[in-house]
Amino acid sequence: MSIVGAFDVHRRQITYDYLDTETGRLLRGRITPACRAVLRRWLAERFAGRTDVEFAVEACTGWRFVVEELERAGIEASLAETADTSTARGPKQRAKTDAADTALMRELLAAGRLPTSWIPPEQVREMRAVLELYKDLRDGHTAWVQRIHAILFHQGVPQLGADVTSTAGRARLDAGECLSPAGRQAVTVALRVMDCLQTELDALHRQIRLFANHQPGCKALQAQYGVGPITSTAIWAMMGDTRRFSASRQAVRHTGLDVTVYSSDGKRSRGHLAKQGPPLLRWALYEAACLASRTRAPDHDFYTTVKDRIDHKRATISVARKIARRSHHILRELGDKAYAAA
Repeated sequence: MSIVGAFDVHRRQITYDYLDTETGRLLRGRITPACRAVLRRWLAERFAGRTDVEFAVEACTGWRFVVEELERAGIEASLAETADTSTARGPKQRAKTDAADTALMRELLAAGRLPTSWIPPEQVREMRAVLELYKDLRDGHTAWVQRIHAILFHQGVPQLGADVTSTAGRARLDAGECLSPAGRQAVTVALRVMDCLQTELDALHRQIRLFANHQPGCKALQAQYGVGPITSTAIWAMMGDTRRFSASRQAVRHTGLDVTVYSSDGKRSRGHLAKQGPPLLRWALYEAACLASRTRAPDHDFYTTVKDRIDHKRATISVARKIARRSHHILRELGDKAYAAA
């Protein structure tokens, strides 16, 4: 490439650094404000009609619109993996600035040593946004249920358990038994908010289910016990093209469900989950693995063995790793068909 550069994206500005390898000219600066229209105009003014340009973008919040504008301008984009790129900086203590970050990414890209992340196609980007919205709404709904439980306990009302959302439970809450006026008001408002959230959740659930039942990769993942439309779509979208993994253990490492190890001179500390992958992917795998406790589940014997030896939670996580490995092989065998349009 004649021009090699990098972008460091922030909410207010984008720092750029690019080198023209033919002339040796190095340019640095900032693009403000950090928005799609301004970046599009900046790219058109400098690289219109050129096909020998490549830029690296750090894989942090905001990378999507930058990559999309680079692709629109016919510029090759590379997504820099944040942790490995930082490691490539080396142990030497030096100033950490936006200019230093862009210079490092440009140098690694020019040398062919830039640790890259997978750039998902448009269909996957859109579905990721829908899934994140669904998960946020679901977490919000759960939080309001927990708030109602807290109000009931604080005012000495018999607990309803899981019956808060049932017809009988709603009738008791609407009646406001044993609640003070302020407590009754708090519960009434919480129920109204939960109803609004549930309406949005139902609409999103139908949208995701319709997508999952027509997308080849999601349909293939649902062949696994416990993997439904929502969890299959989350695994499909967040795991990505598994052909970039040379082994299933790398797919597990991508999920963040792998156990960290620190060992020195025969001493080994207790490991914990890395949690370095997408939280939405870990949630989907864990939700699917929770069904392994059922006797008809194919992983029930494995789950029972680990549960008896350790506990329920770590047994479920172990099953989640098995689902991640199977999902890796399913998507890998489908090849290009795994990400065909729904």
